[in-house]
Formats: sequence, C-alpha cells, structure tokens
Amino acid sequence: MKYDHIGVPTTDEHDWAGYLEDGKVHFSDPPKDPYRVEWLKFDADSPMPKELQTLTHIAFEVDNLDAELAGKTILVPPFEPFPGRRCAFILHHGLPVEFMQNS
Repeated sequence: MKYDHIGVPTTDEHDWAGYLEDGKVHFSDPPKDPYRVEWLKFDADSPMPKELQTLTHIAFEVDNLDAELAGKTILVPPFEPFPGRRCAFILHHGLPVEFMQNS
C-alpha cells in the first residue's frame, strides 16, 4: 500500500475538482495541493457516514481493494467515483481510512 492523501472535511469553499452525486460531496484534487490534502464539502443531506463528514481520513493506493477490506470494519463499501478507480472506507480505531485501487 502507498500513501496517497489526507482528506479533510470543510465548510469553506475551495477549487473543487468534482462532485460525487451519490455521496453529495464536493472534493478537491489532492495532487494539486502541496501537502496532498483533499478538501471535502458535504451537502446538508449527504448520505455519507458522519465519521467521514466530521473526521479527517487518510487514503492509500492499494493493489487489491477486496483483500485490504477483508476482516475490516467497512464504513463505506466499494464504489467507483469515476471509471477505472474503486474506493472504499474502513474504520481503524475510529478513524476513517480510504483504500483506492486503479484498474
């Protein structure tokens, strides 16, 4: 696994890279930030878990998403935010952790 970014919920406006309709969340582009911060702004009616909306998460790129999820507490099951990338979130001692796999 390889560190990719840190995700920080915010209510501030940023230069949004996109909007995840199903999650009702705006997101920035971490590689464009000097510290690889991904800013996340959730709509008031976002269905995403409160832990993700209120806590900072750390994200890793993995070779096998399903293997990384085995035996873990799943916070957000696997989804495809855009073609070619699968993501999921777990809880690790109460902290959201994101795993991402490129196909």
